[in-house]
Amino acid sequence: MNNIQVNFSIKDLENLTGIKAHTIRIWEKRYNLLEPNRTDTNIRTYSIFSLQKLLNISFLNNNGYKISKIAKLEEEEIPIKVREIASRSKVEDHAINAFKMAMINFDQVLFYNTYNNLIENKSFSDIFYTVFRPLLNEIGILWQTNTITPAHEHFLSVHIKQKILLNIERLQSLEPKPDSKTYILYLPENEIHDIGLLFINYQLRSKGYHTIFLGESVPVESLTSVLEFFTDIVFVSYFTVNPEVEKIPDYINTFSELLLQNTENQLLLLGPKFLSVEDLKLPENTTVYQNIEDLIENL
Repeated sequence: MNNIQVNFSIKDLENLTGIKAHTIRIWEKRYNLLEPNRTDTNIRTYSIFSLQKLLNISFLNNNGYKISKIAKLEEEEIPIKVREIASRSKVEDHAINAFKMAMINFDQVLFYNTYNNLIENKSFSDIFYTVFRPLLNEIGILWQTNTITPAHEHFLSVHIKQKILLNIERLQSLEPKPDSKTYILYLPENEIHDIGLLFINYQLRSKGYHTIFLGESVPVESLTSVLEFFTDIVFVSYFTVNPEVEKIPDYINTFSELLLQNTENQLLLLGPKFLSVEDLKLPENTTVYQNIEDLIENL
């Protein structure tokens, strides 16, 4: 194990495991489940092994084990029980915990071993929806609360993107459906969060659609060049941090004027930014989706 981060505060443990700090203190005092170290100023700190143990305890507790029963287990019995339950059910929760540990320690081997165990019994789409997406949502919160650094977030994002790209590559040689629409996938200027868009590209490819992935930070004006090559285009974009909320209506109107008017082209939009937009009036042939599943189902 790489000892990148060896000490955690009780707040870190709360954020990483979902167990309230108050509950952790009770478990320490009543059941002696964890043994924190103390700083010179008497502040609790916890080792990476304490984090691992607490993740396992949380997993067992969420699967019906009472804390009093867990406390009676020998130290080495706890991970054994976790593996037993994970092999029967709640594989996703166990995998999410394992991916968190891989991230905290920048442990590539643990990441790939966990993924390989999942792919033996689940499709890649299932893994993305039930493991990667909730994991990424948690990571966003951990980053915002300073529990992890941007380096941790990037480590996880890069490895998830590698898996998406690998699955896309396997589909690249397949011919698209005859007379298929062309899907142009891009991110607006200054937007770099492309995992959601990459997965949409994978989903479209797997259904036999013709896609062109342009990636991050694409100016609207530059998209006009694709009009010379394709007709019946569906543009797909994902707004995570850009454009700014107040600029979204103008962005969509400009896009419509340049790329949709007097055509059969469409613009499909989704992403967290739209959660903050109220009373958004959409031009014709423009649709905002709440999530990737809704977009894929409505193709």
